[in-house]
This record gives sequence, C-alpha cells and structure tokens, in this order.
Amino acid sequence: MGTALANAMRRAGFDVHGPLGRDADLSGDGIVILCVPDSQIAVAAARVPGSAMLAHCSGITTLEPLAMHEAFSMHPLLTVTKDTAASSFAGAGCAVHASSERARARCLELVSALGMRPFEVADELRPLYHAAASAASNYIVTVASYAESLADGAGVNRSLLVPLVRAAADNWAQFGEAALTGPVARGDEDTVARQRSAVAAHAPASLALWDALVGATRRLSARPRRQTSED
Repeated sequence: MGTALANAMRRAGFDVHGPLGRDADLSGDGIVILCVPDSQIAVAAARVPGSAMLAHCSGITTLEPLAMHEAFSMHPLLTVTKDTAASSFAGAGCAVHASSERARARCLELVSALGMRPFEVADELRPLYHAAASAASNYIVTVASYAESLADGAGVNRSLLVPLVRAAADNWAQFGEAALTGPVARGDEDTVARQRSAVAAHAPASLALWDALVGATRRLSARPRRQTSED
C-alpha cells in the first residue's frame, strides 16, 4: 500500500519522499503516512516527531495510537499487491477520520486528488467495517481459489473460470443479491446433491467449506430479494 500510495501521489503532483524504511529521518513539517501492520502503528508513531502531521492507512484502527499528533486516517477500499503497486485509486471508496479540521482538510485533499470517494465510520464500528472489507477482497480470492482447485481436479484450467468470476462480480455490483444464480437459487436439490458427492469423492478435505458455502447460499436465496444499484 505504501508504494502504491506514493506512486499515485507523485502522479497527482505531490512532493513525496518514500516509501521510507524504519530507520528513516522523519523530521520536518510535512505529513507522515504510516503504511505498517496494525500492531506496529503505535510503535512507528512513537518515532515520529510531534511537529509532523501523522496518518495511518488502517481500516480497523482508530486514531488513538496517533494521539500525540495532529492526525488522520485514510483506508482505501482497494486491494493492492506488489504486482499492482502502480494501480490507480480513482473511483475507490476511502474511510477517513481526523483529529482536527486542519487534518481533515489535508486528508480530504489527498483523497480527492487520488480520485477516491471519502466516507466515515464510527470508531466502534470499524471492526465490522473492516470485516466487510476482508470479506469483499480476501475471502473472494479464497472462494475463487477454491473453485480453481475443484476445476483443476476436473482438468479445467483456471483461466476458463475468470470470465465467470468477473461476470458474477459485475452482476453483484449492479444488482446486489438479485444477481444470485445457480442450482441452490433455483431449488435444484438433485444437482446440489450430485455436486456435494463429487466434492466428497475428489476433494474430501474441502467438504466442510463446500457445505458452509452451500448453507450460506441457501440462506441468501431464501431471503426476500432486494435489488441494489450503485449510487
């Protein structure tokens, strides 16, 4: 995230120094943005001189570890890997919070320059918000990788699943829960049973995950459908 933000900020015209290492000189009157694991935010913050405005990019952590500084937080709702460090942040949501009006103004300046959409989450709800973000990014990859492992057992290359995954994500983005399709949604229990038997026979170690996904899908399918369109 640090590399991606630094690259994007440079492209937006900001004077950026970094990403910097743990032993870097952080003196000065600029903004120091910490892109470190949650457990290391307080440790890193303690090394920053009090004159600097301080920020972190955690979705779950409040501003408490930065209490000795004028501070803000910005959490881009965007998944970034080493291979996507040049990605644009344009269009992504960004959870923001600030300890002062000046810090809020600087935060929103950065968020706006990168083309992100700012929103706020109450401190007590940040863990729930972060759980949603993990489900929408990390667990999507987990489920897609599970599908890949099943397809591999059937001799089908993962590349053939990519259009299916993208279409499902695009349909959900447009229609929400109404995008649900497949044998569970249409009540085809014979097909569901045959699928489960195949998973039990060829990938028994993953049967518990399969059952959990089918159960969750069945509960979703049984709910009154609500169509969702993006604002």
